[in-house]
Amino acid sequence: MTVGFRVFCQRKLPSPAVVESFGALPSANVADVMNRLNSLPAGTRLQGPRLARPVAGVALTVQVAAGDNLLIHKALDMAQEGDVIVVSNGGAQTQALMGEVMFGYAKFRKVAAIVFDGPIRDIDSLETLGLPVFATGTRPGGPMKQGPGQINVPIAFEGCVVNPGDIVLADNDGVVIVPRNDAEDVLAKARALSANDQAKVAAGRDGTLDRSWVDAALKKAGCEFIEAAHE
Repeated sequence: MTVGFRVFCQRKLPSPAVVESFGALPSANVADVMNRLNSLPAGTRLQGPRLARPVAGVALTVQVAAGDNLLIHKALDMAQEGDVIVVSNGGAQTQALMGEVMFGYAKFRKVAAIVFDGPIRDIDSLETLGLPVFATGTRPGGPMKQGPGQINVPIAFEGCVVNPGDIVLADNDGVVIVPRNDAEDVLAKARALSANDQAKVAAGRDGTLDRSWVDAALKKAGCEFIEAAHE
């Protein structure tokens, strides 16, 4: 095998019903039940219009050389409806990895979203297309098209590993990665946490939320309460 320059044409896929179910959950609740891990860095932000609801899809992973998008073009040709293309260029910020022409083709391919650890360009086109794109920002200078790169291999965003076939959940807060083999367990726990959180939100709004735990936690941690003004 040509390590570093290869395309794996197949992925192990999760249940479509499970993927669809994640689309009804906030990314925050899903991240929290995974011990507050598996969320992509804050620098990878939604670049298009705000989302009306979360987007969930299956990861089609792409690893490219810094500032090069040859393998991203191939990934677009391979993408199935509902896929989330997740691209790592090692965090390089040197070139925009994608622009309006490719965004339009991604929309035609019915890609659910695209996630980059680098910049993009032609950001205004996303408003018209309605394509969710997460990136580190924008840069006018376009990419190279030389390779190398790989498709459907494990990639990483600052320590968060994304495997081909993992579930990608994205909303206005950011992006969470759910390992394919753990998806059903994570889904059940996130549903329970979400229901509990919604009850807390309602209680917070009407003033019935129990706040006694705050002082209890401070006292347990050794915080001193002084019934006097600081001098």
